[in-house]
Amino acid sequence: MTTPTVRFLRLDERASIPKYHSTSAAGLDLSVCLPRGEFDRDSVTIVPVHKGGRILKLPCGLACAIPEGFEGQVRPRSGLATRFGVTIPNAPGTIDSDYRGEMFVALINLGPESVTISHGDRVAQLVIAPVARATIELAGELEATIRGEGGFGSTGL
Repeated sequence: MTTPTVRFLRLDERASIPKYHSTSAAGLDLSVCLPRGEFDRDSVTIVPVHKGGRILKLPCGLACAIPEGFEGQVRPRSGLATRFGVTIPNAPGTIDSDYRGEMFVALINLGPESVTISHGDRVAQLVIAPVARATIELAGELEATIRGEGGFGSTGL
C-alpha cells in the first residue's frame, strides 16, 4: 500500500500541526485554534445537551490537501468521549481529497457536566483512509440472502 502524503497549511500561526502521538497510532490528533471565528476567546465551554447545550463547530486553524484516492476521517478522541461524554455528532466526519477550506471539528457534550476546551487542546483524531469508488447500477431485483430484509437488531444484540 502506498503511504499518502498529507499537506497542511497554517491559516493561523498558532495552529498545531496534527501528529501521531505513538508509533502505532492510527489517527493524527487535531487541536482547536482559539480565538478564531466566532470564538473570540482562549477557551469555550461545551454545555451538555440535556442542559440546553448545542453542537459547536470549533476551528483548527488549518487547511489540508489529502491525496486523491484517500479521505480524512474525523473521529472522537476516546478520552474526551469516555471521561466527559464529548463526542463528534457526525462521526466519523469526512474530509474529501478535493476540500481545501479550513478544518473544523463539530463537538457535542452528551455527558453530565459542562466541559471547557482551551486553545491547543486535542479534540479529535484524523485517520487517513483509502476510498473505494463504486460503480452504480440500477437493478430490477436483488439477489436473495439468508438475512433478507432483517435489519436494526435482526441478527441479535
